[in-house]
Amino acid sequence: MVWLKRPNTMAKKVFVGSLPWATTSDDLKTLFSEAGSIVSASVMVDKMTGRSRGFGFVEFETDDAGDAAVTMFNGKEYN
Repeated sequence: MVWLKRPNTMAKKVFVGSLPWATTSDDLKTLFSEAGSIVSASVMVDKMTGRSRGFGFVEFETDDAGDAAVTMFNGKEYN
């Protein structure tokens, strides 16, 4: 299940948690592009192993796109 959170200080950036280990930044960008135009998407990786840490961030061009992403994807399953 994917968890999303929008920090108050960064209105256009969305935290994406509980990602499968195989998820890449490109996967995030492709998935979240359904909600609107994306500036960047990145999955955080462990420096030592290069393996995904299971979370990432997606930054949108507009606040409305970020809101749409939270509405569309929060609590949804992603494989």
